[in-house]
Amino acid sequence: MPQARTETVKAAAQPAPQQTSAAASAALQTPEDAVSAGPTTAPAAARRRAGAGRKADRAATGNPETLERLRSKIGALATATLKRLDSDLPWYRGLRPDERSALGLVAQKGIASFVTWYERPTSPAWVMNDVFGTAPTELTRSISLQRALQLIRVVVEAVEDEVPDLAGGSDEAQLREAVLRYSREVAFAAADVYARAAETRGSWDTRLEALVVDAILRGESSDALRSRIAAVGWKTTGPITVMVGGSPGEPGPSFVTELRRASSRYAADTLVGIQGDRLILVLGGVTDQDTAFVRLADLFGPGPVVYGPEARSLVDASSSAQAAFAGLSAAKAWPAAPRPVAANDLWPERVMSGDDIARRDLYKYIYVPLVNAGNGLVETLSSYLSLGHSLEATARELFVHANTVRYRLRRVCDVTGWDPLLPREAFVLQTALGVGRLIAPPRSPKDRAPSR
Repeated sequence: MPQARTETVKAAAQPAPQQTSAAASAALQTPEDAVSAGPTTAPAAARRRAGAGRKADRAATGNPETLERLRSKIGALATATLKRLDSDLPWYRGLRPDERSALGLVAQKGIASFVTWYERPTSPAWVMNDVFGTAPTELTRSISLQRALQLIRVVVEAVEDEVPDLAGGSDEAQLREAVLRYSREVAFAAADVYARAAETRGSWDTRLEALVVDAILRGESSDALRSRIAAVGWKTTGPITVMVGGSPGEPGPSFVTELRRASSRYAADTLVGIQGDRLILVLGGVTDQDTAFVRLADLFGPGPVVYGPEARSLVDASSSAQAAFAGLSAAKAWPAAPRPVAANDLWPERVMSGDDIARRDLYKYIYVPLVNAGNGLVETLSSYLSLGHSLEATARELFVHANTVRYRLRRVCDVTGWDPLLPREAFVLQTALGVGRLIAPPRSPKDRAPSR
């Protein structure tokens, strides 16, 4: 029994043939084989990668002697850089003292941060806060992104020219490479600063634009409105037109941008407002109204689109907006109305809906000019409309020739701009006569509809 037990122990201590083969294969593997061997060799590959990363970190760390020379010459580098900015960039010399101070501070901070970065390069996320955190607002207000990159280029060139003196010969290539890498990080940081400023400015401009549109709709006319108009960059001093209609069901993020791009083809300035299911366009300096309104109406949602009469300026655009909204409310009473339709073309429907502005406009722009024109225009028009638009019946009623009736009806069109021979425009004229008789009594007994 003891002998059998001893043989059993020896047998257990010896590896199996398969195990010995696997162990030998693992021992003979090359590094490439170990990387591709799968999960069993992954820890070794990870250790090798970590070791390579540590070597790269050590290689990236700046030379202590070069680093000491950099620290001792930060002031001289900053002075040389500011002189170079003044000599190489004409726009820099034309800035105000406070703007030059802000940009000079950014340049000096960039040089000082380069020394810190050269000692141990880290994530570029700190560059924006360290370099541009001193004056990001002043930077974006003073110069454009293009000029900011020009400034960075001059700073980099100023530092790069000093590389031979700073590196001491043997370390020149490494220091020059570090300058180029750092300039790349600073350039990306500058782009990030301007991108953030643009996003903030875009959000603010959108809110400010909405306030201006709301003030126009409410009829505000104050110094605050004028300052807001100037803040949104409105430059048009000519006529203003307001278009209103339904907004698209689900406008995408780029809808307003596309709307501005389309309106810029026909108008010098545009304000956009979306209030629930309504879309408002305030257009300034429209050149070709017939084409512009038809093309822009395609960008509105389903339903009628109405544009108000021209206003003299943006401050006076409330009248155009009120007329457009009144027309939008009354447009369903005229199913055959064109799209878009002028608010003044909806005068009869607006009067029916209780719009006092439409009543006053009909009286002011149609009834009063007809009465003042004399020559029997009101009498002839009233008879013509009451007798079923018959020239012969009107001539018999008034005891004149039919050509006289035609002449007087043409005069009605010349005086008012509305042609009584067209059914729709005759309806507008008939409404104007009714409104005029209600507001002011007729001047003579002839201004009456003929008795039946």
